[in-house]
Amino acid sequence: MKARIASLPGDGIGPEVTAAARAVLDAVAELSGHEFIFEEHLIGGCSIDSYGVALTNDTFAACSAADAVLLGAVGGPQWDDPGSEVRPEQGLLELRKRLGLFANIRPARPHPNLLESSPLKREYLQGVDLVVIRELTGGIYYGEPRLRDSRDGHSRAVDTMVYWDYEVERIVELACNLAAKRRGKVTSVDKANVLESSRLWRQVASKVGHEHPEISIDHQLVDATAMRLVTHPAAFDVIVTANMFGDILTDEASVLTGSMGNLPSASLGTGRSGIFEPVHGSAPDIAGQGIANPVGAILCAAMLLRHSLDLESEAQSVETAVDRVLADGCRTIDLSGDDPLSTEDMTAAIISRMKSSDQIKLEI
Repeated sequence: MKARIASLPGDGIGPEVTAAARAVLDAVAELSGHEFIFEEHLIGGCSIDSYGVALTNDTFAACSAADAVLLGAVGGPQWDDPGSEVRPEQGLLELRKRLGLFANIRPARPHPNLLESSPLKREYLQGVDLVVIRELTGGIYYGEPRLRDSRDGHSRAVDTMVYWDYEVERIVELACNLAAKRRGKVTSVDKANVLESSRLWRQVASKVGHEHPEISIDHQLVDATAMRLVTHPAAFDVIVTANMFGDILTDEASVLTGSMGNLPSASLGTGRSGIFEPVHGSAPDIAGQGIANPVGAILCAAMLLRHSLDLESEAQSVETAVDRVLADGCRTIDLSGDDPLSTEDMTAAIISRMKSSDQIKLEI
């Protein structure tokens, strides 16, 4: 296979973890006889510094033409001025919207050898294997009107949460299809006791659920879900929810795995192409120190292989190598204070397990 991958390292630790993911994909190509062509572009704060915008037309064109997009992270304190009209996150939001990537898939499965790394008690983590599907191109992050003005000597800010029935329908349909391959349970999360948009969400989710009698679908309020994620996380299979709720709940779910650095995500639409980025953000406090956890980004590479390139065995080989490395006690500093590995050493350890495994077969 020959595939073109747009690489957007972005800001903070983004370039470091993206380099790790690229190294793993290069190893996959070497072992399997594929050819992956990377084309690197700026996004986020570094793009603002160079071009004055968070996403250039050239970067968007490269992403649109690519088979997949590998993204690091955007943002940092130097671009955090709340009065600024141009912000790093605008580039990512615009890219998702323009590519039509309406679903963000974030799996959370604690590794059995990392249960002590989580602040939760071990017994809470037994059997946890969940996926959060976050609606990605609607909701309060995109709703209009969005404005700031002044009235009677006071400043006012307005954000609008908007959902159309078809936006809810397609994301819940995806959740049901995914649950059918897992344990057959979907939890739809909303705030229907307060928000009109959530009442529409629940109505449409119920309709889609009735069309999938093989799936058990229940509804929970977002505040109750936040509590249950840390008290009964094993009760969840597939969680589907709105844009902002999913953003918050998946950061909470990261503590189940011991570190936000372990979590990958895939942003997908109707086609095969998608954006694959770790959940952890730019982490500017450790940028440039070579200590960032590359596991989330490397698992993004596995999701890229699976969802955009249809290379299931190669994806499994990457995931198996990560599992083996963690089982062997390899840790970055966010997971252990005892002789932690650098970003490069952790990446090398994963690649070494890949090369010593028989999971990938050379394709002739």
